Amino acid sequence: MTLSLDKTFAGDNPKNEWLVGNARLVSFSGLLLGAHLAHAALILFWAGSFTLVELSKVQPEIPLGEQGLTLLPHLALLGWGIGDGGLVTDTYPYFVVGMLHLASSAVLAAGGLFHVIRGPAKLENGRRASTRKFGYTWDDDNQLTLILGHHLLFLGTGALGLYLKATQCGGLYDGQLHTVRLIDPVTNPVRLLGYLAGQTPDGYSNLGLAAANNLEEIVGGHLLVAVLLIGGGIWHILTPMLPVFKKILPVEGEALLSYSLAGVAFMAFLSCAYVGYNTAVYPADLFGSNRMAMANKQFLVGAIALVGHIWHAYRVKSGGGLKANPSALGPSFYG
Repeated sequence: MTLSLDKTFAGDNPKNEWLVGNARLVSFSGLLLGAHLAHAALILFWAGSFTLVELSKVQPEIPLGEQGLTLLPHLALLGWGIGDGGLVTDTYPYFVVGMLHLASSAVLAAGGLFHVIRGPAKLENGRRASTRKFGYTWDDDNQLTLILGHHLLFLGTGALGLYLKATQCGGLYDGQLHTVRLIDPVTNPVRLLGYLAGQTPDGYSNLGLAAANNLEEIVGGHLLVAVLLIGGGIWHILTPMLPVFKKILPVEGEALLSYSLAGVAFMAFLSCAYVGYNTAVYPADLFGSNRMAMANKQFLVGAIALVGHIWHAYRVKSGGGLKANPSALGPSFYG
């Protein structure tokens, strides 16, 4: 089976073709969706399989923080299978989570294959109205904000889910009390937003958001984030892009890639502070007392994403950014 696609993004030097990646799909919204589903399937497969690998190595009689694990401590932080002092009391929840990730991986992989092989190469050319609704071109800011709005709704739902887990569904592991408990969150938005500028109840902290070192404020912050994300999602679904932002932000494929990489870099750098210094989110009982190696890995990811952002932003500003070709024909498969 052969897939023929335009690879002009590689430039004049054929040795650069390895740089093309999903850029060759920039004119095909349906195929790009398939690639996204395939990437999500790989991530879920990694998470599920490595959860089971760590489950096969875990020693319940030793605190998780002393075992050098990566995934199980995050599940334990949610209050699953963990007892006082960071000791594992029940491994079955970890097995269930691992298997659910593997099953979800298979579903997403099937969806990716469907959109690559059977689905329309361009969603806007789909047979069903529900499919065409999510078709787009990279310079159609109204359609892109619609898609952005749906992404924000999903992210907000995730943040709201953590809030409900912490307050209603079993609670979280508290590293200060060394046990699992329900959280009574702080909901004062002025107090929570003050952390953006490093303002804490005890004065200024250069850790910014990571200075919120108690579960009440962290869970309350997730509720605030959920409200903002869901509200922003509804706003973007119902309203077009404001003219002032059209003047500031270029709307094209490579520009959006650069914005995404900037967001990844920001989150990676922010997580470094949490990993290294915030013992509410990363309690020593679960993650160990020396987490600088983990923080350095986060910093490296952020640095790579930042370099990618700068590179792609430069290409956009210099006029060499990748742009979709609306007249491009879909790929052809043949045996």
